[in-house]
Amino acid sequence: MKNKPLDLSIIIINYKTKDITLDCLRTIFASKTHYTFEVILVDNASGDDSVAALKQTKFPITLIENPKNGGFANGNNLGAKSATGTYVWLLNSDTLIEPDTIEKLLDAAYKQNSYLATCRLLNRDGSVQPQGGALPNLLNLTTWMLNLDSLSFIRKSIPPYQLSHPYPKQPTLGWIGGTAMLIRRDLYMSLNGLDEGIFMYGEDVEFCLRVNNGGLKPDYFNQPKLIHLGQASGSSQRAVLGEFSGLQYIYKKHKSASQRAYVRVILKIGALLRLISFALKRDTVRRDIYAKAFLMA
Repeated sequence: MKNKPLDLSIIIINYKTKDITLDCLRTIFASKTHYTFEVILVDNASGDDSVAALKQTKFPITLIENPKNGGFANGNNLGAKSATGTYVWLLNSDTLIEPDTIEKLLDAAYKQNSYLATCRLLNRDGSVQPQGGALPNLLNLTTWMLNLDSLSFIRKSIPPYQLSHPYPKQPTLGWIGGTAMLIRRDLYMSLNGLDEGIFMYGEDVEFCLRVNNGGLKPDYFNQPKLIHLGQASGSSQRAVLGEFSGLQYIYKKHKSASQRAYVRVILKIGALLRLISFALKRDTVRRDIYAKAFLMA
């Protein structure tokens, strides 16, 4: 008689973040749940003492030593090959879950028959951390780059590419962040996982676009929640430049040449406007970030 498959495979990528990774593991293994789960931890060639520290942990994890840092997508895809759960949960190392997070998340996923889902993200102070938004199109990318989506009447008529405050209690999302992305393993494998052509930032949007092309949409569950410390493994510069390059990749892969050309122009305009704004505010750090974004767009 075959053993019943696990309910959940949690995949965590570590890249020089051993301390917060260990904190994340502590919260996972303090979970109160009747669901069965495994934790697959992929070290993306940290080159520090991360692997040694993770090998010494008392927690029952499967540790995979990636010989290269191939980015977020590559690490998760490597972990997914070893996964045996009905669901895989791509979970950032800089997250702290609650004792009932797994229970509530899987309760909702099984009840809804979800193929792709996420939960509520919180900041350290307990406030809601926005994530996701509408799938990118020329209209919402324009309002985003021109900062028009900060106007309530624009947000109501044009679903924003990136949701921000005030964040709806039960948002309708076209894409969800890779911070805590729950995916049916059979769906993940049928789509060949995340696109490794994107190193970091944008792979979640691209994956959700492919899921949407197959007729499925992500679910957002408000009850299960976790704290996301945010940008523990990436700088603000990496986030901004990653977003810009990720969108260009997505439009090159999925859209027409004319749409790609338009996106390049609107990204350049958005970068230039932010460059000027931060220069006037004497914020040289962010001014220089958007100067780089302007050149790469």
